[in-house]
Amino acid sequence: MGVFSRFMDIVSSNINGLLDMAEDPEKMIKLMLQEMEDTLIELKSTCATRIADKTRAERLRNEQDALASRWENRARLAVEKDRDDLAREALAEKLRAEKSREAFAAEILRHESLIGESKTDIGKLEEKLASTRATYKKLREEKAKKTREEQNAHYSYKNEAKDHFSRFSRMEEQLDRMKADQDVYGDEDLDARFADLEELDEIEAELRKIRAHAKKK
Repeated sequence: MGVFSRFMDIVSSNINGLLDMAEDPEKMIKLMLQEMEDTLIELKSTCATRIADKTRAERLRNEQDALASRWENRARLAVEKDRDDLAREALAEKLRAEKSREAFAAEILRHESLIGESKTDIGKLEEKLASTRATYKKLREEKAKKTREEQNAHYSYKNEAKDHFSRFSRMEEQLDRMKADQDVYGDEDLDARFADLEELDEIEAELRKIRAHAKKK
């Protein structure tokens, strides 16, 4: 594909539409940027060639202009010397030089037109390139933001899970302490009840002794 065809395809393309359909938008836009940069280099190279051609045509036009002036001076000299034959030949050379000069002048105009087109194309492509670079930058920023959000969500989930685990561990510890307290205080309560019974037995035994002693009297 020629540089002009590629240029037209690039300038007329809908970048956002192409990215929406792309499986990997970032990869695609990088390829598009590379294509634009390569095409821009070729456009500038073509423009430089046209400028060089215009410069060459201007040099040749000036040479033919100087040549026409020289043959005109020779024709005048020949007339002064009554050499009309030489004057005619000099004038013929002058006419040829003038025609050549006009041809180069027309070529210069053509080159100027082509150079103008090249500069316009370069301007359009540079504008498209700047816009695409801005889109690429935005795409990367959105991707980086999404990555940060995913990382933050991951860390938040880990911290939340860690917090739940810590709370669960604290609840387990609390339950263990309650169970231990229940065991301890349960045993103490049981000991107290048996102590009461034993004390009651002692009291009853003492009471029986007193009653038996009273009956003997």
